[in-house]
Amino acid sequence: MRWVTFDRDGASRPGLAREDGRVIDLQAAGTGSRRNRQSPSSLLEICAAAPAARRAIAELADKAHLEAGLPLKSIRLRPPIERPGKILCLAGNYREHIVESGFEAVADADVITPQLFLKPATCLIGDGDPIPLGPYSVKVGWEVELAVVIGRRGRHIAEADAMAHVFGYTVLNDVSERGLHAHLAGRRIRERDPFFDWLAGKWFDGFAPCGPCITEAAGIADPHDLDLRLYVNGELRQQGHTGNMIFRIPQLIATISAITTLEPGDLIATGTPVGAGTGFGEAFLREGDEVACDIPGIGTLRNPVRRAP
Repeated sequence: MRWVTFDRDGASRPGLAREDGRVIDLQAAGTGSRRNRQSPSSLLEICAAAPAARRAIAELADKAHLEAGLPLKSIRLRPPIERPGKILCLAGNYREHIVESGFEAVADADVITPQLFLKPATCLIGDGDPIPLGPYSVKVGWEVELAVVIGRRGRHIAEADAMAHVFGYTVLNDVSERGLHAHLAGRRIRERDPFFDWLAGKWFDGFAPCGPCITEAAGIADPHDLDLRLYVNGELRQQGHTGNMIFRIPQLIATISAITTLEPGDLIATGTPVGAGTGFGEAFLREGDEVACDIPGIGTLRNPVRRAP
């Protein structure tokens, strides 16, 4: 099943995307029904629901008449989970991307740990929403990533149990300002400024396009056997495969949950392959560009680039 969050009359609504290209408004599908109590108010509520409850919601959608469905192309999609408790991201989870970023190559025999950072929920935008450029936009790069959506709360989760905590998967573009403060003349660089500039460059509003949907875990046979592609203005800029991740999803869930409690709706962006911004001949996003991130089985996330007012 593919779940979406969309805009209807200025309000967020959860929907079920069907194979015929229509979206069932789950709130409208339950209106006037004895089963109305099963009509969810948000995709986060669906994410946190027990599997039996999710099946009941899907059955409710199946009983909706065809005319009750909205053409997917006619609606504005929002980020699938609009206000997750945490957006956890992996830096350097693909070997070639580590090298293109200017760091020493990681060998198979090296004992390393995941490099984690957070993005605020205000970074999130949906499919079709513009990536905003502002006065600090100097070197804005792109990073297509598979994002794991947590569906079951857990702390100290064992690797063997990790996948039972996954609700589904979506696409996330970890847009990054790679030249933060580069415009400041005469700046004295303190010892850790490059790291904090890199980190804060991930936090701009609109710098986490996400969507277009969440494909439930059962709909992805193997999350470590997916192609990742990113296009800028139709030109292929990134191409990778999730099988090349250094740390796989069970390891990530186990490591992260040993540090912080994972909750329904939390997103884990699993890192990006080679070809992200600086690794592509110093190419960066400009006003008027369009970025498309594609993962088969989930869909294509498209976002124009616009100068913010």
